[in-house]
Amino acid sequence: MILGIGTDLANIERIQGTLDRFGDRFRNRVFTDVEQHKANRRRDVAGTYAKRWAAKEACSKALGTGLRMGIAWKDMAVSNLPTGQPIMAVTGWAKERLDDMTPPGHEAIIHVTLTDDHPWAQAFVVIEARPLVPQAETG
Repeated sequence: MILGIGTDLANIERIQGTLDRFGDRFRNRVFTDVEQHKANRRRDVAGTYAKRWAAKEACSKALGTGLRMGIAWKDMAVSNLPTGQPIMAVTGWAKERLDDMTPPGHEAIIHVTLTDDHPWAQAFVVIEARPLVPQAETG
């Protein structure tokens, strides 16, 4: 079952301007070390940050809160599987919120997709509750 859906559209040029103006202060407030390392290795640094910004906004919307109620930017982190597929991990208050909205007997799965077409970066997040498979009894 679907627990939440969120989307966000970020302007890459706006993110570039924020990076130019606030630099590390902005990066360290919003992005984890892993996210910063990934972005700083890319040719399109601002585009990579913009996609992750959009993913955090989309995730907060899928959690049903937006960026309020104690959720912090770094409570939501985008990384990539070896295949390149983006994944979202949540910690802190975002994890508490996710746990609260997940029905008993289910696990929460966060699906995220990112795209960009200069000057726009976009993210979609879908939070799914998947029934847990009962453990086979041994005996």
